[in-house]
Amino acid sequence: MSDRISIRHALKKYGENVIIPDLSLEIRKGEFFTLLGPSGCGKTTLLRMIAGFNSIEGGEFYFNDTKINDLDPSKRNIGMVFQNYAIFPHMTVRQNVAFGLQNRKLPKDKVREQTDKFMKLMHVDEYADRLPERLSGGQQQRVALARALCIEPDVLLFDEPLSNLDAKLRVEMRTVIKNIQHNVGITTVYVTHDQEEAMAVSDRIAVMNAGVIQHVGTPKNIYQRPANLFVSTFIGRSNVMDAKLEVEGGKCMLVTKSGYKTEMTNVLPEYQKSQDVVMSIRPEELLLNRDVQGEGIVATVDDCVFLGLMTHYFVHLESGEEAEIIQESSIDSIIEPGTKIRLTINTDKVNIFTADGSANMLTGVCNDCAGV
Repeated sequence: MSDRISIRHALKKYGENVIIPDLSLEIRKGEFFTLLGPSGCGKTTLLRMIAGFNSIEGGEFYFNDTKINDLDPSKRNIGMVFQNYAIFPHMTVRQNVAFGLQNRKLPKDKVREQTDKFMKLMHVDEYADRLPERLSGGQQQRVALARALCIEPDVLLFDEPLSNLDAKLRVEMRTVIKNIQHNVGITTVYVTHDQEEAMAVSDRIAVMNAGVIQHVGTPKNIYQRPANLFVSTFIGRSNVMDAKLEVEGGKCMLVTKSGYKTEMTNVLPEYQKSQDVVMSIRPEELLLNRDVQGEGIVATVDDCVFLGLMTHYFVHLESGEEAEIIQESSIDSIIEPGTKIRLTINTDKVNIFTADGSANMLTGVCNDCAGV
């Protein structure tokens, strides 16, 4: 069993301090859905409202067609995995995993069968009689996940579950979590501030800022066609530069501060007029040429960082702007600091926003929150 989650006009405030002003969201049955945003954006607050740990000052929350606003957390059939694991230090692995089932007064043989099943699924069955103090952080997190899954919840909630693990373990555990969720098929809501983590595990992501959802979409949608400048700069790296859009003979031309001009064929009709814009270019979308002759933006290399497969170049343009470029490392040599180069823009992938950054002006933006 797995639930669809519907949130309509949610309001959360503490006194006069409004954390979430008016939030609506649809989370599909069985999907892995991530709430992503900077610290203090309201993502954990929203998760705790879904769980029943925070009060709801306004709006409606549904699991399928059942309104849960006033439903006790114990009646919501949720499993929750916390940042600090929250496993009981005085209980063995088996006792921790069995805890939720025993609270439901299930027969002993059923509890043991279910506990064995999920300890094995999470590869902690060999530690069944150990106390948590004798487990690594990754093993403790597996125990916490086994305990959450063991009750066969309709909804699984994760609150920054990997933030206490080292980098290698985080990558390992996010793969474990994604594979288990895919195999079990439970509707999952996952909170993180780590963009890479969100991209790696999610079916869809909601990017939040100041209690407001900015963009809901697949990792690919959000990375390639972010709905606004905030999303573009929060997800991955981005070079942000002022520019102009000029309409000449029915063609939309993007003009940089340095005077480089290139045609944009994918501007939405309502934005096809001359105006100031902001362009956002991923480091891999700036094309580097060692030959400074010809069309392009002339720049000077300030620094370079060789990272094996890719090399990162940090440059300044003749306009005074700075940029980062990532390109596949060449077999012959790295471009040395002080070298003049020429840059062109991959117009298929660059994003152009209104001058205030509030909207992407190009076709191809897919934002599921726009229709909620």
